[in-house]
Amino acid sequence: MLNKILILFFTVIISSASSQDSLKVSLTDSVAFYTYATVPEFWKEMDDIFNDPTFSNAHWGVVIQSLETGEYLYKRNEDKFFVPASNIKLFTTAAGLLLLGEDYKFSTNVYTDGYIDGSILVGNLIIQGRGDPTISGRFYNNNVYAVYSDWADSLIALGIDEINGNIIGDDNLFDDVGLGKGWSWDYESYWYAAQSGAIALNDNCVDLTVIYNRDKDIIDLSISPESRYLVVQNEVRLVPEDSITDVKVYRERGSNFVSVYGTLSKKVDSLKTYVTVNNPTQYAMVVLRKVLQQKGITVKGYPVDIDDYGEQLDYKNIQFLFTYFSPDMREIVKVINKGSHNFYAEQLLKTIGLETEGLGTTKNGIEAAKEIFTDIGLNPDNIVMADGSGLSHHNMTTPKQITTLLKYFYNSNLFSSFYNSLPIAGVDGTLGNRMKNSRAKEQVRAKTGYIRAARSLSGYTHTGDKEPIVFSMICNNFNVPVKLAENIQDLVCLRLINFKRK
Repeated sequence: MLNKILILFFTVIISSASSQDSLKVSLTDSVAFYTYATVPEFWKEMDDIFNDPTFSNAHWGVVIQSLETGEYLYKRNEDKFFVPASNIKLFTTAAGLLLLGEDYKFSTNVYTDGYIDGSILVGNLIIQGRGDPTISGRFYNNNVYAVYSDWADSLIALGIDEINGNIIGDDNLFDDVGLGKGWSWDYESYWYAAQSGAIALNDNCVDLTVIYNRDKDIIDLSISPESRYLVVQNEVRLVPEDSITDVKVYRERGSNFVSVYGTLSKKVDSLKTYVTVNNPTQYAMVVLRKVLQQKGITVKGYPVDIDDYGEQLDYKNIQFLFTYFSPDMREIVKVINKGSHNFYAEQLLKTIGLETEGLGTTKNGIEAAKEIFTDIGLNPDNIVMADGSGLSHHNMTTPKQITTLLKYFYNSNLFSSFYNSLPIAGVDGTLGNRMKNSRAKEQVRAKTGYIRAARSLSGYTHTGDKEPIVFSMICNNFNVPVKLAENIQDLVCLRLINFKRK
């Protein structure tokens, strides 16, 4: 079936594409191959694609609509509920831009409950977290210690070279529910299911690099950030060059005991993997204390999670030292959508709850998001959010709700920030390796989504007439390789790029 349609697509005539704006992005003139069809003919072709017998036991939900005229080029189960997987991030980032603004910066406040006596801070250093997910190496040339090093410099600038109290992490502006509703228990070790929290470091993960030490013919293990917070057991076996490299991690539930196991082929120099941490707040304070000491600040006390401190902090009566601000929301939504980063999405949703209701919870974030969705013409009853990332199978929405959201942003003054956050076909993010050898390369901006038996793709493209198009394609309940669902989605995008109205 698909081969027949591909032959149809390439039975084309040569035509010259006119130079005009498409999706507010300038496109250059080029010689291209197009197929001419009426909308009913195009609709019939879409039926042929989505009726592929490979997916006879699955369900497709599809909307393809002109952004110029509002005409539907194709609809299929557009008002039915589907599990959207990471397409739920479109709603999370939309709410972040609408409620917090594209210039919003996360903040972390640093206080002391004591006083400065000469060069000694007499009392505790207190870190009040507000959900910033960016304290990592992502924005700092892969230097995971960069932000904490800057904090140390700020303390030194205040004349402090000794802290005779503890380093206390106050994460009470978020709840302590680190995992999402409906997340599978066996996700917990993996980076894509890191615990959320008001204080975070390195995406609440530790980087583990498995290294083949050729001189000693053994396997070494490098850990970053370096600390004794995790106990890591190296069980990786070295295997011959013609064998498979397959390294896995497992963290025992409720602990920080980690096993790294599997095989490393001798043809591989190194392999990096990641593991989540338990109690991210204390983990962050352990690393911060170490950085302060490395910068020459003596710390007499211990790294402490405020839940273990035993005293309430009254911020009206303690001394403010300084605030750290993250990169702005434009950069945050890029991480969430281009890389489909679950941890960032969960942090953003809870921060929306914090800023609107005074406490960072998933529930508060969802309620605030649904309120703004109502204001922009979405039906909140057709958007069931269990988390901000889409990792939960409890999330549900309709293809029509997704395209309604995309249409709103197309006409919004926030469009640039939203559009630029989406992966570019064949270029970057989760679409970097899709459509890269086709005419759809660079012509599709869309958010992917995948969890077991759910694959989604929603975003923007244009036809051969340079007519801007919004689309959403969701497949649920398939039991064939996910690549086959991707092939259908990519084929539809290519067909749109090649489509001209007869």
